[in-house]
Amino acid sequence: MRPLTAQRLLSYCAILAVILFLVVVVALKMGAVPISLYGLGRALVRMALGQASDLSSEYKLIIFNIRLPRIILGIFVGASLSVAGTSFQALLRNPLADPYVLGVSSGSAVGAIIALIVEPHLALSPAVAALFTPIGAFIGALLTIAAVYLLGQRNGRIDSATLLLAGVITASFLSAIIMFFMTTLKGGDYRGIAFWLMGDLSTPLQESLSWVLRVGFFVAAGAIYTTAADLNLLLAGENEAMHLGVDVRRVSLVVYIAASILTGLAVSVSGAVGYVGLLVPHAMRMIFGSDHRVLLPTAAFGGAIAMVIADTLARTVVAPSELPVGAISAMAGAPLFIYLLRRKLT
Repeated sequence: MRPLTAQRLLSYCAILAVILFLVVVVALKMGAVPISLYGLGRALVRMALGQASDLSSEYKLIIFNIRLPRIILGIFVGASLSVAGTSFQALLRNPLADPYVLGVSSGSAVGAIIALIVEPHLALSPAVAALFTPIGAFIGALLTIAAVYLLGQRNGRIDSATLLLAGVITASFLSAIIMFFMTTLKGGDYRGIAFWLMGDLSTPLQESLSWVLRVGFFVAAGAIYTTAADLNLLLAGENEAMHLGVDVRRVSLVVYIAASILTGLAVSVSGAVGYVGLLVPHAMRMIFGSDHRVLLPTAAFGGAIAMVIADTLARTVVAPSELPVGAISAMAGAPLFIYLLRRKLT
């Protein structure tokens, strides 16, 4: 493993940041109403100079009220899923682990469906009603995290094999509950929750919820990054890591809770978007190596790039209609996963 320097880490992140910026520019330009590069650049410069009043109402609406908030949401969702996937793959020492392997997405879906069923019977203000489903989804994710943690313990410690099995069983049970609840939804709610289950970034977030997502990402991702050196040692096995001075119980608990919170936050605002948390860590590992001090930040950038590209395709392939972003990520992710699998086997 090459010695890590701040210069090398920053250079990797800078390259990926430039790629992300270019992807964002393309995403702002493309859509049902295409915008020229000159018009986009002019709008961005005027907004940066505080001259937004000079812009046409159409440009303001399309660029700053519709596309840019959606792109920012995609960046944080993709980064959250990728960091969580990288963490779970290291914690469980399983290359097939992803953010949904422990049933967090299923628990979030159950919480969202319950919120959709209950919300019409409550006299809620429009502002509270808009937050009701994401909050219900996040509570469902937290309860699932706690249940899987309790089931996955062995002799007071997190056992990776037991935790993985507990997650699979919990996800299967919650999937059955989802199918039961889906039969009780009305037509409009049924379509909405079905679209949400396949991944959806089209619903704008309230500013308060957007800030919760951003702050939650940096806090949870920062907590995981403090364990990056320990995760490198943990890959050799728990006993070996303990002999090298790693507090395995503390590291496992921090990574499990923080990665689960990242997943819960992402799923609560976007629904289930598959393959991003599974494939992006593998792709970044092939490019930058397996040192988690490099892998975690590069995976965050890689996930953001992948999510923005997937969402741009989702809203442009059949424009003016939209596809679920989860369908795009699955169609692109499955062949890529087969390629990576075959490449590793050969």
